Amino acid sequence: MTTYALVGAGPGLGLAAARRFGAAGHDVALIARGAEHLALLTDDLRRDGIEARGFAADVLDPAALAAALHDAAETLGPIEILQYSPVPRADFMKPVLDTTADDLDDPLAFSVKGPVTCVDAVLPGMRALGRGTLLFVNGGSAVRPHPERAGTSIAFAAESAYARMLHDALAAENIHAAQLIIPGAIRPDAEHSSPQMLAERLYALHTERGGFRHYAEPMPG
Repeated sequence: MTTYALVGAGPGLGLAAARRFGAAGHDVALIARGAEHLALLTDDLRRDGIEARGFAADVLDPAALAAALHDAAETLGPIEILQYSPVPRADFMKPVLDTTADDLDDPLAFSVKGPVTCVDAVLPGMRALGRGTLLFVNGGSAVRPHPERAGTSIAFAAESAYARMLHDALAAENIHAAQLIIPGAIRPDAEHSSPQMLAERLYALHTERGGFRHYAEPMPG
């Protein structure tokens, strides 16, 4: 069986998505900064009979991120599905008139260099398999810029452009790139944006392979 690799593993959406892909028979590679945090998540998945391993890396460190994905493929097997959904830092969200050029360095590294690094790492394996899925998860500012969240608005828009180009360029190779926009907060009691519902949407994007951009729920306003 192939591997589902999650970049930005956390206890909410990340864990729910990992559990959904793991329940479908994929081994699970979790990538996040903290080794102790990863150990808690992998232990949780293993209690459900899912083969899961953690690989510590910071998405702002391209060399470490690429190494983690290569290690995951060597340890668990070829990566068929990559999900890129780390949570942006709060300091990425300054008002636009308070945002300097230097303030954009980390958001762009987070949302552009990080995804490019990941795709470069997993694409050869997907090509060897003859199939693959690249899943990008973003907030509503990816499609509707918010003047109070300039860093993420700018960086998510760039990530969206990159992901859309991948969708077009890789379709002929049976490698599907898709984006899920989550306009509001992820809440356990939300009808469409609970971790479990979003995990099902992500799994459907992998299996149904229809179109590029999808919305967890309608954009407000």
